[in-house]
Amino acid sequence: MIKINRRVEYALMVLMLMKEKDKSDLTTAREVCDRFETPFDTTAKVMQLMNNVGILHSQKGVKGGYSLARDLSQVTYMELVQLIEGKSFMMDCHEGPCELLHKCNISQPIKRLNDYLINIFNALTLNELLAEDNLLALKKLPEKKVEHCPLVDKVNL
Repeated sequence: MIKINRRVEYALMVLMLMKEKDKSDLTTAREVCDRFETPFDTTAKVMQLMNNVGILHSQKGVKGGYSLARDLSQVTYMELVQLIEGKSFMMDCHEGPCELLHKCNISQPIKRLNDYLINIFNALTLNELLAEDNLLALKKLPEKKVEHCPLVDKVNL
């Protein structure tokens, strides 16, 4: 199972909450923290990051807060993860220090797995991920297969 970064979880919580609310209602970091018991500083930082790239829109002032700025069907899960974790969030055996690199016998299978997951994350919109009936939404994902991974090609979403 893939471990989702806690900050990505907070971002998804924020987006789900906002998606459920009236579009004119603003959401504050304090509201999210109180509702989901998330740490304020981390939640506020995640909301600021999403604001900086135009996923959210901020309104300053005493009655300020955030609202959705983009249609979540136009934002992929990959965009969100890269925003929060950076571009190299997946394991890359050939980048960075790895004491096992010259002895490792699974670097190519790991690369294929990464390629496959990246394809899925690029195809999955936040609207699909956060859909009420997300099983139906996930089945609508386009099939993007990594050509050189026959075992993965048999997986049927």
